[in-house]
Amino acid sequence: MMVRLLSVLPGIVGVICALLLLGSLFGVGLGEERSTVPMVPCLDDDLDGCLVGMTPEISPPMIFILLDIQLTFEWEKFEESWIGVVPSSSAENCPPHDNGLTDCTAEDFTFVAGGDSITNGKFTWDMGNEDYRFVSGGREGTDLDDQLTYISTEVSFNPIIEIMLFVVSLLLLAGAGEMAFPLKKLWKKFRDA
Repeated sequence: MMVRLLSVLPGIVGVICALLLLGSLFGVGLGEERSTVPMVPCLDDDLDGCLVGMTPEISPPMIFILLDIQLTFEWEKFEESWIGVVPSSSAENCPPHDNGLTDCTAEDFTFVAGGDSITNGKFTWDMGNEDYRFVSGGREGTDLDDQLTYISTEVSFNPIIEIMLFVVSLLLLAGAGEMAFPLKKLWKKFRDA
């Protein structure tokens, strides 16, 4: 009887692991965040192309290696502007000035996601744990203006973590079942009946 009571603990932990796995498989949406972003102007005197604005370096925490984070960016004035994600090392060749503008154009960047080729105002980026920067620029004739940018986030566990959760929950639930109702005793009762 005591063993059956003790089987509750691994059973509960197994159920919790299974629920975490199910939540991860469906993904957890963190809602949509809106922010007003200034557009980078592209005036006629930018003879070699439109200048690009760049954010400071963003370093995700190391714990993000356990997660699979997907960000969806959407902005209103996509005919006039673009947004992209670049590796943080892009600042070596195109360092931003105090005002956030670089002396580079979109052709000088290698985009991880987004960029000047996005013409529908929407892209999705699978965020890893590498350092990155956001860049934005205007298309020809764009003046200084503000626009709304929407960012939706969906989080799940990394596929390796999901596999581990599946194995652990399976083993815990099987172990709890064996502790509560040992197969050997059940087989013996069945055989003797």
